[in-house]
Amino acid sequence: MAPSIKVGDTVPEGTFTYVPYSAELDDHSACGIPIKLDITKEWKGKKVVLFAVPGAFTPTCHVNHLPPYIQKYDEFKAKGVDVIAVVAANDAFVMSGWGRFEGLKDKILTLSDTNVEWSSKLGLSLDLSSLAFGTRTARYAMIIDDLVVKYVEVEPGRGVSVSGADAVLAKL
Repeated sequence: MAPSIKVGDTVPEGTFTYVPYSAELDDHSACGIPIKLDITKEWKGKKVVLFAVPGAFTPTCHVNHLPPYIQKYDEFKAKGVDVIAVVAANDAFVMSGWGRFEGLKDKILTLSDTNVEWSSKLGLSLDLSSLAFGTRTARYAMIIDDLVVKYVEVEPGRGVSVSGADAVLAKL
């Protein structure tokens, strides 16, 4: 899959939903309230590492993709990254639950790409109907600096390589 967005392009406008971390979420008796994140406003002037997964809590995403980003969080920050975000087609409550399960507390934002709208604009949606998943985000990673793409790679097959934490760190 070749994305329609390329290095040097400005990212298209996009609004994600997410549930910001708050202490009342810690005991898991609250769900939080989703808010909107307008990337054109929030990410202007910032260095952002964004990676996308087909689904929260799914085997490769949960075991192999997100954990290295958590483990290497300080390395990303040391390279000047302002925001690290994971995107999936799951709703904001599921993404928040995944983030709470992983103890992220907004160190890594868990963003919902509702109906895969933003990823589709980039040519990065994936039809997983054969697995009863419907349309999802492809597994990809981007480095965005002041809304301009500096790195974009899509996994060529199963597993995590070009969208993983080590590959992205090497490009910063």
